Amino acid sequence: MMSRSALLLCQLLVAVMFFGSWQFFATVPIFGHTVLPPFFFSTPVDVFNRIVKWLVEGSIWRHLLITLTEASLAFVIGSLSGTLIGFWFARQQTIAAIFDPYVKMMNALPRVVLAPIFALWLGLGIWSKVALGVTLVFFVVFFNVYQGVKEANATLVDNARMLGMSERQLLRHVYWPSALSWMFSSLHTSVGFAVVGAVVGEYLGSAAGLGYLIQQAEGVFDVAGVFAGMIVLAIFVVAIDFVVTKVENRLLVWRPNAGEGRV
Repeated sequence: MMSRSALLLCQLLVAVMFFGSWQFFATVPIFGHTVLPPFFFSTPVDVFNRIVKWLVEGSIWRHLLITLTEASLAFVIGSLSGTLIGFWFARQQTIAAIFDPYVKMMNALPRVVLAPIFALWLGLGIWSKVALGVTLVFFVVFFNVYQGVKEANATLVDNARMLGMSERQLLRHVYWPSALSWMFSSLHTSVGFAVVGAVVGEYLGSAAGLGYLIQQAEGVFDVAGVFAGMIVLAIFVVAIDFVVTKVENRLLVWRPNAGEGRV
């Protein structure tokens, strides 16, 4: 297994190679023409300078805070509702069977189509963005929690019942641990979806946020601004995912490492 420092070095090398290649092909002519014309692709140096300018001026922090608020609310509301309803459906098979076609139909709806509807219902404030993010997060968490409870070890459940565990004790000591790994695997995906919901909502109609920043740059053909907003957004998502990973490691400390126990 690669050490942590070696892994970090390899990850940094990938980033250096990517941005180095981008800078090279955008600035060095090959047969008289640049492979990536700066007007359409900008350059990493220009993008970096734009990010530094935003940081120095302090203008980026307001947009980040608004997007963080929208994404956090969408993440929390979508995750909690997805977890609770996923548990309920997994333990109530009749209810699950009744609502199964409706859940599948709602999940099949393209979320972008809902954005203008939410803007019409909830206005251009944060709640239309939160609603869009919730629709993205909910189904990811719901299906994973539902499957996690369904995948609980049958032998373990039978033994627990033989020992006289009540339904509440089964939920706490058997079904919940079984669903926890599935739930956290879905939360890593949900982080990105919550941010996507917020940014898409901002892009379609808002007065602040990272989506608004990207939309404004795109409107004046400011390619450096578009890429700068996208890079800030990517770093933003990675930072949130890092927090989720820390919480996961804390709550799943009992979980064996991959390959542990193998001969």
